[in-house]
Amino acid sequence: MLKETHRITVLTGAGISAESGLETFRGKSGIWNQMKPEELASMDGFMANPGLVWEWYRYRRTILATAQPNPAHHALAEWSKLCKDFTLVTQNVDGLHQVAGQRAVLELHGNIRLNRCLRCGKEEDAELLASHDGIPYCQCGGQLRPSVVWFGEELPRKVLDEAIRASDSCQLFLVIGTSAEVYPAAHLPEIAREHGAATLEINVEQTRFSSQATVSILGLASQAVPAVLQTWKSLNLQ
Repeated sequence: MLKETHRITVLTGAGISAESGLETFRGKSGIWNQMKPEELASMDGFMANPGLVWEWYRYRRTILATAQPNPAHHALAEWSKLCKDFTLVTQNVDGLHQVAGQRAVLELHGNIRLNRCLRCGKEEDAELLASHDGIPYCQCGGQLRPSVVWFGEELPRKVLDEAIRASDSCQLFLVIGTSAEVYPAAHLPEIAREHGAATLEINVEQTRFSSQATVSILGLASQAVPAVLQTWKSLNLQ
């Protein structure tokens, strides 16, 4: 499965960042088990109470500020430099793949480190101006929102199209740390399988995709991903 494999696509989810101290969203102790997502991660919730939403995202950014990439992030970044055709697709918004040195990341759900202006559409990596109520504003005067995909919003079309192309042309598709329940992201490994790719799942618990994967590894991504990379290197870098 790994020998002479040079077109690789990877899909990562919240599980890969859990070992960096970031909570998952849909696991047994996930964030959405404690919060109402429609209040904190939807445009309706934002328009109804932008101060509450910004308080929530500032809290998440505070946690993210101390988080560091773990060995799984670093292994994928190394792999991308060794493999001639390597595409990393993530459902995560934490940016830890980039911090680990990943040069190109297809972020299906955006990036929590960025803000986007509701008026001019410009993205910024810092809050520029804040009113007395703690709501940040763009230089154009427009209100800023976190540059992430909220419930009820479509994924960025260009990013999704690139992810689909990478899925239907790869030889190996890795599914790492995701429940494989949220579409259209969950459709990507299915596309890869339909086009003849081998599929390798790494997760701490069984998922709906486990029985469909060519190989399913039950374990920590920080241990399994570096081990798989070492095997790939021994088979392909002679």
